[in-house]
Amino acid sequence: MTAAARPRDLAGRVAGGLLHRWLPPAVLVAGWEAATRAAESPFFPPPSAIAARMRDLWFSGPASRLFLSAEAGDSIAPSLARMGLALLLSVAAGVVLGLALGRSERALAYLEPLLQFARVIPPPTMVPVFVVLFQLGTQMQVASIVFGAVWPILLNTADGVRSVDALQMDTANAFRLSAAERIRFVIVPSALPKIFAGLRLALSLSLILMVFSELLPGTSDGLGFQLTYAQSASDVPTIWAVIVLLGVLGYLFNSILLAVERRVLSWRRGTSNSQ
Repeated sequence: MTAAARPRDLAGRVAGGLLHRWLPPAVLVAGWEAATRAAESPFFPPPSAIAARMRDLWFSGPASRLFLSAEAGDSIAPSLARMGLALLLSVAAGVVLGLALGRSERALAYLEPLLQFARVIPPPTMVPVFVVLFQLGTQMQVASIVFGAVWPILLNTADGVRSVDALQMDTANAFRLSAAERIRFVIVPSALPKIFAGLRLALSLSLILMVFSELLPGTSDGLGFQLTYAQSASDVPTIWAVIVLLGVLGYLFNSILLAVERRVLSWRRGTSNSQ
């Protein structure tokens, strides 16, 4: 292949990849638009009307604010702040406890039935307990998210620690690595695929529980509150705008996490191959 043909071949592959990736959603949205316009149902607005409503609500601000409106600061920002804080707490607690339990087979054997019992409790049923412990407000909402999101990270981390290759641990013992060095250089890198698997589940759960926590009494802002207010006012376009925005946020967060996972795990594989 000549040097002049290589850029054209690369551009063709990129265009083909973009077409393969975005053609199905484009066809789906076009079909949705045609079907809703033909039905003319007030409960199912076309995607163009939903997009216009999203722009009016959240993306009609100046360019200096990344086109975010004041409404975005009252709804999107508080929701993402709660979700981000809860996810950070879930990762910290889940990874630390998962490392401790994964390294102690006896402790894991004693505590696993209790952990499995707590894991299957639906977070909404714990709301009365959280109201008593934290009262209504942000603390209770964050606690609700953490209670549901921490289990995938904790259990996957413990499973990843237990699956560390025995040969690697023998090598660490031969080099007389300290406990902290074993965790840093052997256990955590080996458990990273499991940790990221749990993190992906926790990310989806935290987004769902973030909306649920904002549907509860005592909430005065956030996407869940806006959804409840739109429902009480029979504002169907706003209801659909919130639903679509949540889907977009979920897709965006998952894509970012997958990109980070590929980068981290590729670095880990490259390090393993060089040793």
